[in-house]
Amino acid sequence: MIKKPLKIKCDDGLDARPIALLVQEASQYESRVFIEIGSKKINAKSIMGMMSLKLSGGEDLTVVAEGVDEEAAANGIEKFLEHAR
Repeated sequence: MIKKPLKIKCDDGLDARPIALLVQEASQYESRVFIEIGSKKINAKSIMGMMSLKLSGGEDLTVVAEGVDEEAAANGIEKFLEHAR
């Protein structure tokens, strides 16, 4: 299992389109991928779950990946979030 702490860099946070793209990114991997914020742990492959997080700019989160391609999954989500607008 890999846990990667990250920060949302987009000042406006993530709305529906970037969230949908994030779910697509997470869905490419065999590993289970979750986003943790505080006490919430949401499946990053679930569009409804991810929309419920209402990710704001500057917010701290942790990407958790577990499975055969966990390193690639965590790195892919990190790269996506670094460039999300």
